[in-house]
Amino acid sequence: MCKDCGCSIAGGHSHLHAHDHAHDQLMTNPQLNDKKTLSVIHKILDKNDIEAAHNREHFEAHGVMAFNLMSSPGSGKTTLLEHLTQYTAKRYCVIEGDLETSRDADRLKAKGINAIQIQTGSACHLDAFMVHGALHQQPLDDMDICFVENVGNLVCPASYDVGTHKNVVLVSVPEGEDKIEKYPVMFRKADVVFITKCDLLPYFDFDPEVAKAAVLKLNPNAQVFNVSIKDADSMKAVADWFETELAGFSTVQNNTEETA
Repeated sequence: MCKDCGCSIAGGHSHLHAHDHAHDQLMTNPQLNDKKTLSVIHKILDKNDIEAAHNREHFEAHGVMAFNLMSSPGSGKTTLLEHLTQYTAKRYCVIEGDLETSRDADRLKAKGINAIQIQTGSACHLDAFMVHGALHQQPLDDMDICFVENVGNLVCPASYDVGTHKNVVLVSVPEGEDKIEKYPVMFRKADVVFITKCDLLPYFDFDPEVAKAAVLKLNPNAQVFNVSIKDADSMKAVADWFETELAGFSTVQNNTEETA
């Protein structure tokens, strides 16, 4: 067992499962510091990547762009998706990941959003095989976007390609701006970072400019937005970002079809 998050390194779930922790962790953890274990991990990750590529092909065959939403628990992923319907006419569905319960999927369904819940048990992230099973339960022909809301965790989800096209990372004001430097892997892989719950800025020692600088130091290509569901302008900016990405995706799709 991985002592950091409880996931099984060599299996233990119905899906293929392993961890690709940071190099310093691999060197200091005797459990992972042997060639056989590392070989197993790489093989499982390779299989996951193959399945992720298959998922992307499936999304693309239906003209759907997929986004992987990652953050710590409670940063506002589900809340953002609940309110996004007010700011975009684009049709979207959601694949939800949590250890237990279907609460998040139920919340989205109550808003009229197609949502499928994945209960991972003890697994602290989604993998491509889990997402593959769920995407076949979504009406992709009627959708423009599919959001994969990953398990709340600032570490492991960043190591697993689930077959999406872009990575969206949320960090909330109550968490503190220091989380960006403490958990850099996820932010390095982000295409966009939403600093959420900005309506709480008067009550917390959080500087959005410091947070933005920390993100850009790790990832100069990332875009950073200050967001509050209570601020219509910030939510419109979020919707505009998704729509711009979708427009670029559709253009590439159309060009590919024309040259095929």
